[in-house]
Amino acid sequence: MEVKSDFLVIGSGIAGLSFALKAAKFGTVSLVTKREERESATFYAQGGIASVLSAEDSFEAHIKDTIKAGAGLCHPAIVEMVVKDGPSRTLELMELGAHFTKRVVNNVEELDLGKEGGHSKRRIVHAKDMTGQEIEEALLKAAKAEKNITIYENHIAIDLITHSKFVEKLNGDTCWGAYILNKKSGDVHTFLAKGTILATGGAGKVYLFTSNPDIATGDGIAMARRAGASIANMEFIQFHPTCLYHSKAKSFLISEAVRGEGGILRLKDGTPFMANYHPMKDLAPRDIVARAIDFELKKSGADCVYLDITHKDPAFIKTRFPNLYEKCLCFGFDMTKEPIPVVPAAHYICGGVLTNDCGESSIKRLFAIGETACTGLHGANRLASNSLLEAIVFANRTCIKAKELAAKDAAIPGIPAWQTGGAVNSDEAVIISQNWDEVRRFMWNYVGIARSNKRLDRAHRRIENLKAEINEYYWNFTVTSDLLELRNIATVAELIIKCAMMRKESRGLHYNIDYPETDDKNWKRDTII
Repeated sequence: MEVKSDFLVIGSGIAGLSFALKAAKFGTVSLVTKREERESATFYAQGGIASVLSAEDSFEAHIKDTIKAGAGLCHPAIVEMVVKDGPSRTLELMELGAHFTKRVVNNVEELDLGKEGGHSKRRIVHAKDMTGQEIEEALLKAAKAEKNITIYENHIAIDLITHSKFVEKLNGDTCWGAYILNKKSGDVHTFLAKGTILATGGAGKVYLFTSNPDIATGDGIAMARRAGASIANMEFIQFHPTCLYHSKAKSFLISEAVRGEGGILRLKDGTPFMANYHPMKDLAPRDIVARAIDFELKKSGADCVYLDITHKDPAFIKTRFPNLYEKCLCFGFDMTKEPIPVVPAAHYICGGVLTNDCGESSIKRLFAIGETACTGLHGANRLASNSLLEAIVFANRTCIKAKELAAKDAAIPGIPAWQTGGAVNSDEAVIISQNWDEVRRFMWNYVGIARSNKRLDRAHRRIENLKAEINEYYWNFTVTSDLLELRNIATVAELIIKCAMMRKESRGLHYNIDYPETDDKNWKRDTII
């Protein structure tokens, strides 16, 4: 089957849906998502959107906080553009039907702005602790009502279709869509478009412990890499400091906002420890908090540390964090009465497909937005709640640029249908699960919160061998969703390892014990592959 539209959007989180809704006003949109609706990192986002919407705040303060957290690698012009456009884009979400938490001050209703680590002011727009769910519901409802958007659930992209696959490159490569697998039928369809937008989210599943949903396998980054697009800053992996430590919790995220509202990190004996690592104590940027916890765990041999907010009024805790409170109760913890056991887990990739200020990649007609992209906003460390902000701002800017494509008559070249060749159904599925487990374990052990040259060398040797095995399997057997995701996490793992090996210093989220200092003279720049 061949599907043609003006735009092909791969991914259905806040970035993909926001773009699709805007693009549908002047073109047709095919939106591909590999799971059922509402399964995305956006849906599980607890914190909120950082946006200057208070007279007590300022653009200058938000810009300063972002650049400070980014450890010298933020692109100042991008930071200024995103911060200044943030309020308008946030208000658009409210107009679409997203209901954010409000409070009454002097008989006047206003947004209840929260505060998180690294922020000097209260500027986090939230829907209690279920912000992502509120946004996703509003966007999905609007998308389903839009006649120009066709949503393809349970479809996963295999590879991008570029000029160079079939004809000689002409002044650089051009993307014309992607081959897409229908997970239920097993058929591979050809999706063609004037513009292709990668909005597949992050790649937390590359690591053994992650706060990300199971779908976060770096599909967009991996496909862009295989197509020849430039990738940047993959060494900067943000490990969220506080995920619930419980054998059945699957790294359930304990929001940064808990510390923003006064939560204190303590050792098992109750001793607070963050004052030993940063002047902002428990409100220090995430990279510092994650490393501090990692150091304390290695020093003591303990399995976890504890996040304590029991000194706050129980009614406040239940009102501000209803979802967290109920979830913790399910696992036997009453956060109003006892500290919550927490550990760090892979959370967010600051690198990705390198784009300009309109979301354009190095391949013509190929865009990347959201966590899939590296825009220059986050630098070496993302400031809390700047991710949803980046997604809505760049979805809007990318759409303005993409409108130019829709207005032109593009001659999409003749693209052959997917060829299975001699591939057969596999009777060795255990190879996939074995390789998947191996990648995630050595990435956690060798390319985690603290790295070394020796660990990175070991990881590089492992990934080279595994990629060869996976590649052989890919060409011999019929493609499945599990195989495609394994192939993608292996590609992303290799990118993370290579970028980490290239950076001969420690900066932001990248910490190498062999280069513990920051080297501004030689490394105050992006790492580009």
